[in-house]
Amino acid sequence: MRWERQPGLRRPLLVVAFEGWNDAGDASSLALDYLAKAWKAERFATIDAEEFYDFTVTRPHVQVGEDGRRQIEWPDIELLGARVPGSNHDLVLVRGVEPQLRWRTFSQTLVEVAAAVRAELAVILGALLADVPHTRPVRVSGTTDDRDLAARLGLAASTYEGPTGIVGVLHDALRSSGVPTASFWAAVPHYVHQLPSPKAALALVERSSALLGAPVDPMELRTAALDYEREVSERIADDDDAAAYVAQLEETSDTDWPETSGPEGLHIGGIDELASEVEKFLREHPRQD
Repeated sequence: MRWERQPGLRRPLLVVAFEGWNDAGDASSLALDYLAKAWKAERFATIDAEEFYDFTVTRPHVQVGEDGRRQIEWPDIELLGARVPGSNHDLVLVRGVEPQLRWRTFSQTLVEVAAAVRAELAVILGALLADVPHTRPVRVSGTTDDRDLAARLGLAASTYEGPTGIVGVLHDALRSSGVPTASFWAAVPHYVHQLPSPKAALALVERSSALLGAPVDPMELRTAALDYEREVSERIADDDDAAAYVAQLEETSDTDWPETSGPEGLHIGGIDELASEVEKFLREHPRQD
């Protein structure tokens, strides 16, 4: 762990997104990068890649610097601090490739970061491939291990049993240290998994900013989402079988997921109401350091 400075943030929330298995359509990493850009986040620390990566899987890159010399760029995890105007909370953003090694040690490192900045809540963003059409609103599922938080925000209390990944390990480590955690997962159409999905990223950005009660201007992502939907539709139109399959998904989606129902497992109220519920929860569950 390399600290460059103390970020000096107000009651920060920790927001984490990993590239890799948890990042279908690059949606969660795109969302985190957009939040970082919108709120002018600045790096204050990095986690050294040496302990946590298999470099035959996540390879370092060679780049040529301004002086003409070749240099190695290592895939470190970056921690960025962002002051959020109009909110009671600032942000600590954690971004990088999903670590392959020593997950318990890595998670404990983030627990120590959360303690050092006195983070009050951790939110982990992810995206998964699913049988959903690209023409419908993005489904965002919210889960948490904290039943009180689940009740406050209308999240699903997690009952999953089985193999887990770094997200599950990190959830457990943070919760055990006294930091409540939640996850937001965006569904990405599996038949266009090779394309980055700004549409799913937009859904995660809107949900994350709603937690803070400080909406960002997502115009750039909205434009990219419209372009994405148009490009996919043009590809599908050239294939009769694909078009029939998407039409079937649309019919199923409209039946099982009416537009008026809101995202699965998430509070349906407005931004102010959601942020108010978060604030009530944090007041009733202060950090026990």
